Amino acid sequence: MSVSSPTKSFKVPFWAQIIAGLVAGVLLGWLARGQDVSWLVTTLDKIGSIFIGLLKLAVAPLVFFAILVSITNLRKVNNAARLASRTLLWFMITSLIAVAIGLVIGLVTNPGAGTGLTPKDGAKPDHTGSWLDFLTGIVPTDVITPFTELNVLQIVFMAAVAGIAALQLGDKAKPILTLSESVLELLQKALWWVIRLAPLGTVGLIGTAIATYGWDLIGKYATFTADIYVGCALVLFVVYPTLLATVAKANPLQFFKGAWPAIQLAFVSRSSVGTMPLTQKVTERLGVPKEYASFAVPFGATTKMDGCAAIYPAIAAIFVAQIFDIQLNVGDYLLIAFVSVVGSAATAGLTGATVMLTLTLSTLGLPMEGVGLLLAIDPILDMMRTATNVAGQALIPVIVSAREGLLDRDAYDRAHSSPIDEPEPEPEPVRDEPRVPAAA
Repeated sequence: MSVSSPTKSFKVPFWAQIIAGLVAGVLLGWLARGQDVSWLVTTLDKIGSIFIGLLKLAVAPLVFFAILVSITNLRKVNNAARLASRTLLWFMITSLIAVAIGLVIGLVTNPGAGTGLTPKDGAKPDHTGSWLDFLTGIVPTDVITPFTELNVLQIVFMAAVAGIAALQLGDKAKPILTLSESVLELLQKALWWVIRLAPLGTVGLIGTAIATYGWDLIGKYATFTADIYVGCALVLFVVYPTLLATVAKANPLQFFKGAWPAIQLAFVSRSSVGTMPLTQKVTERLGVPKEYASFAVPFGATTKMDGCAAIYPAIAAIFVAQIFDIQLNVGDYLLIAFVSVVGSAATAGLTGATVMLTLTLSTLGLPMEGVGLLLAIDPILDMMRTATNVAGQALIPVIVSAREGLLDRDAYDRAHSSPIDEPEPEPEPVRDEPRVPAAA
């Protein structure tokens, strides 16, 4: 018989901690800039840098083992090839919709007009993306460099090869798969500790953005900033709910309730890969079978980027073209759509979308100096872009599961917005029938 404690400890919800961090970051950043408090600027920058550094520390091994395990998990799913192809198809469909919205917004609002910016304000980036680099850069020259230089695309390639090889080996690969699953759980556990620091990281990241760039810069880029946020909001709150209601025959509000913890963390961390373990957990909570979610979410975290790889490069290309007084035609807009659908893997799920932007500009023949015009405002834009990315990464598995009859409708209807306290290993062995999802 248990005796309840007369005093119950009060626990501040994680979403409230995040909001408190946002408010504190804005106030401290405003104070640091307004009063010219250099030590406060340095402190905020260090806090934000350490948080992002901790996230990036786990990126390389997390991506490798997540992709490897996700591919091998497909052997437990009926019609694995069909699920994989449908997932990729829906990735492409939503990317096309997102880039179309970005193009329309850019053409209607003319984000580069009236900014006062000139080509002299731009600067070439240190690293640029091109189709040749993208295609030849997939295959690594050794197995160490991709991890030390954090080349996520090459890590995904090696993990995919290892996963397919493990499937071919069958029982002989079981010891490696068991070890990989254990390492993945260990990495997720460690990353979860980092995630709990998100409110503190928020203070540093937001505070640094305000202290460094101030409101004047935001005003100069007001139209462009508004375009990105409006475009992402249309995809997030119009396109996604419409697809859920019409294609998946599911309640959109329930989706946002279940996916909210991952969306809010993505907004703060600006990292799809860093949010990936939480995204997978909320996707499973929404009724997607674990065996399929463990493939679709890691795959999406490295390739599904509606915010960074569709809306942003579309509007940014129009912005740069207007600053440099270059006229784009219908063929150029089609090229933007093509790059968004095919080249989204170049963003690699990390903070920022510079690689994708340079890939788009180089394809269109636009000046690379245009990238320098947007770097200062990028952290503020990246929050909304990443939140949209992660929402899409959870959405597609729900849609595909619903279409294939795999979605646990009861679990979906029970989805709630409370945080998932901690990802825990499954206590039961994996069943052979993935059509019966694990209990929420």
